[in-house]
Amino acid sequence: MVVLSLVLMTVDHRHHHLQEVRSWLSSAVYPIQYVADLPVRLSAWTGEQFSTHQSLVAQNRALQEENLLLRSRMLRFEALESENTRLRELLDTAKRLREQVVIAQLLSVDLDPFRQQVVLDKGSRHQVYAGQPLINAAGVVGQVLEVHPLNSVALLISDPSHALPVQVNRTGLRTLAMGTGNPERLDLRFIPPSEDIRRGDIISTSGLGGRFPADYPVAQVTRVERPSGESFAQVEARPLARLDRSREVLLLWPAQPDQDPNTPAELAPPEDTEPPPEETGEPDTDEVIHG
Repeated sequence: MVVLSLVLMTVDHRHHHLQEVRSWLSSAVYPIQYVADLPVRLSAWTGEQFSTHQSLVAQNRALQEENLLLRSRMLRFEALESENTRLRELLDTAKRLREQVVIAQLLSVDLDPFRQQVVLDKGSRHQVYAGQPLINAAGVVGQVLEVHPLNSVALLISDPSHALPVQVNRTGLRTLAMGTGNPERLDLRFIPPSEDIRRGDIISTSGLGGRFPADYPVAQVTRVERPSGESFAQVEARPLARLDRSREVLLLWPAQPDQDPNTPAELAPPEDTEPPPEETGEPDTDEVIHG
């Protein structure tokens, strides 16, 4: 056998007579080799697939966390952008006004139907005084009710105890804007049914109350009804200042006749901090705070 093997190896090496035999044997044995190697290949493929799946799951989880973080930052950026927009509007308003103003932040808000008040971050150290008008970029907000060293309490024009002398821009009709406890509604009182007032009319401060300067926008008329047999029309208006959405307000120092409008408000606050309320000709009531 050994001699035969050596002879076959020599003949194949020199003359390649067994090449076809080798090819046939290789083809015949290949399926057996493939089947024998299949478990190893299947195991490697399964491991690779599992590893890829785990990697994709981990990558997906990381991307979700990053997306959540970026979304939270975006929400903060949107809030900051909105705040910057509001502050720019307030600053633009301050530049247009002859009166001196200071921006104040709202520390807390109380929109109880029977008490519409806010707490400001400015107090007597900032020369805030009781009765001082509050406005924002859209219109009149209210007036300071109580003053403390570092903060103050302001009464909104929607408070049921607040009355503000106003006039209709289109006709000059004078009336009182009374708070209702609803930040979206004011009542315009004592308007005879024959007076010319329409839905959509803008009402502004008349300047007759002694605290608010004239011509500051207050509200827009939303409903006018003239019930038969009634002495006065039923008129409602919506405040322009968006009382339930404001976060910053302007503390207003009305310009005095002998005061230079370019003088900083901190150096020249109004001397008369609590002017007497307007004589409206209506019955006096201790509950009503006139503007």
